[in-house]
Amino acid sequence: MNESINHKVTQLTDLLEAHITGNLSVEEAQKKVQQEYTKVTADELALAEQELTKRGIKDSVVYDNMESFLLIFQDVLKAPDLHLADWHPIRTYQRENEAVEGLLKKAEGLSRSRFVLNQWAEIIEGLMQYEIHLSRKQNQLYPAFERQGFDRPSKIMWTLDDAVRSAFREAAGLLHDGKEEAFLSQYDKAVTLLKELIEKENVVLFPAAMEMIRTKEFLAIRQGDDEIGYCLIDPPPQAPVAPETKNTDKAGSGEAGFMKDLQQLLQKHGMGAASEEMDVRQGKLTLEQINLIFRHLPIDLSYVDENELVRFYSDTKHRVFPRSPGVIGRDVKNCHPRESVHTVEEIIRAFREGREDEAEFWLEINGKFIYIYYTAVRDDAGNFKGVLEMMQDATHIRSLEGSQRLLTWDSKGHGKVKADTGSEAPYESSHGFNPGTTIGEAIKRYPALRNWLPTLSPQYKKLTNPLAFKAMANIATLDMVAQRGGFTVNELIRELDQWADSQTEEEK
Repeated sequence: MNESINHKVTQLTDLLEAHITGNLSVEEAQKKVQQEYTKVTADELALAEQELTKRGIKDSVVYDNMESFLLIFQDVLKAPDLHLADWHPIRTYQRENEAVEGLLKKAEGLSRSRFVLNQWAEIIEGLMQYEIHLSRKQNQLYPAFERQGFDRPSKIMWTLDDAVRSAFREAAGLLHDGKEEAFLSQYDKAVTLLKELIEKENVVLFPAAMEMIRTKEFLAIRQGDDEIGYCLIDPPPQAPVAPETKNTDKAGSGEAGFMKDLQQLLQKHGMGAASEEMDVRQGKLTLEQINLIFRHLPIDLSYVDENELVRFYSDTKHRVFPRSPGVIGRDVKNCHPRESVHTVEEIIRAFREGREDEAEFWLEINGKFIYIYYTAVRDDAGNFKGVLEMMQDATHIRSLEGSQRLLTWDSKGHGKVKADTGSEAPYESSHGFNPGTTIGEAIKRYPALRNWLPTLSPQYKKLTNPLAFKAMANIATLDMVAQRGGFTVNELIRELDQWADSQTEEEK
């Protein structure tokens, strides 16, 4: 910052501190701002908020006063028209917000008419995609701010991000349970939070990003955005290739760039080329083999070094939570919402001091059972070298029962073993149903099955709810569905065969 900007930021910080400490009301602060400034830019306000940290103002206090800050500066702080190209990550966030606002307008029409479950389920299903928008911010945009020494977005706005996410999840749960009035009330609360978040993004976050983050970094962000995905919009066009990167492998630009950079590093330290075998703890592997092993593990791994910086995550297709290259080199405390940072700090502290070696958590999200395990990484001398996180979708594993002895293959070509079914031999379906068939596969083949199953058991009524069906479609096997309905899997498959036979007869 030059001297004039630094002086202005200091003045703004003084004003914000005076308001926080009760020496200036919102109205008094507004009047003072109107008298002294004709314009305050988003990055100046953001830097002033950052300075509050150096004065001992807690993040929670800043968060609680965010609405007041916007009121104080509302006459001099306006969202600029950024005029961005379609490839630009900030333009992508804007497009997503525009799509979400369109969905909210559609919902306004629904709220004025008779409540129709399926119509609201469609709205909620769309709005739940906003979690993708939030994940990209947290894994891509916030780290870019942090590399500029500015960590306010990850500490303050993350709290609002999570409030929006939690509010819509609660609304979705109430809709799923058929609690109409409670759902509509919670939906209104969620929408209020969402509109506040979009306003803060448009007025402060996006303009500040354009001031603080260089085009070169936005080009790298664009490459990582595709890994997480997009909310309610088609993927944006690819970014233009910067002149210095044409016909070259850029660091972090995919597997080829990663392999080239790592090969150069190995050669620098006399460890040979990537195709040469290296001694690992047990055996010898090439760098390519090591990379392939990590990418095919049925679990997600992340490694944080002894300096509490994220150094690695496994690039698996089945990743439980989104990750992107922007997280590499990031302080692990900035990878978690403010409310859970104390847990992260306690784990690392206990591992570093040698008091503990492992910690485990489990949670249920959208019909999935997620298991998370942390273990301390130590060298042969017992010195703390970091933390390894293992994460796994254990939904299927948790549902297994009995013994597994006979190899079969499900419809996706995965090797499975049939569970013992007691004295009753496995029923051979004439329509290809088996205990491992998911309910989503069955209904994809026979769409009318979705409406027929609730006539078989009241427990299957949830299948007619779009949200519930989406959550269980690729998870619940016929074996699991049978248990829920009070049948053996053989009984359920016989019923399905008989129903499928009747459908065939009707078609004739």
